[in-house]
Amino acid sequence: MLGALIGGGAAALLGAAGYQSMAPTGQWYGRTFTRGVPGTKQIALTYDDGPNDPHTMRLLEVLAKHDARATFFLIGRFVEQRPDIVREIVHAGHVIGNHTFTHPRLIFTSPTETRNELQRCQQAIATATGHTPKMFRPPFGGRRPDTLRIAREMGMQTVMWSITGFDWSAPPAERIVQRVSRRIRGGDVVLLHDGSHLGMGGDRAQTVIATERLLAHWKQQSYAFISVPPMMPLNKETRVST
Repeated sequence: MLGALIGGGAAALLGAAGYQSMAPTGQWYGRTFTRGVPGTKQIALTYDDGPNDPHTMRLLEVLAKHDARATFFLIGRFVEQRPDIVREIVHAGHVIGNHTFTHPRLIFTSPTETRNELQRCQQAIATATGHTPKMFRPPFGGRRPDTLRIAREMGMQTVMWSITGFDWSAPPAERIVQRVSRRIRGGDVVLLHDGSHLGMGGDRAQTVIATERLLAHWKQQSYAFISVPPMMPLNKETRVST
């Protein structure tokens, strides 16, 4: 009986540990930023897996139309392919973050491999823009204590999210809008995708349409769409240009 209880407790602990390694709001393995102050009239749209041709540029047009700022977590190998798009993101006033070089599952990589992924992405972005990101988002949300420690040592804050549009499988725009809108309470960080980690050219047309609809609706409700840094605590490590 005791052995069964111990075994059950161990299994529960392992299950919780696995959950914490992937859950966007999990804090067991180190502090991450998941949202701003609840109830504020601010929303941070974030986009993963770019730059992506042509959908990142189309997204920039939509954001500009609504005078909105967003945050883009970029994959280094795509940055090397299309540095011109990266420069357009910066020129439009948006913020860029590190999303690794090849988009691996970091819960399975060694500390050396993790550091290499982050460093290569930093270098690709620095070559394209002249600046290195101050924010990092782990692919699939997966992280371990070493993951967060390495990001901190490289001067980056790990940023997760409080709402996801579940748009990686390219569902209809209306479904993306519904998934996001039903959870908005203010101060939210919304996860969307302007690219696909599988390759350049991933179809994100529905995300572009959904972004247009989200901006139009929530701006009518007096919400402001800002980049992530203004939501963060004001300190040297997390405050970056917007």
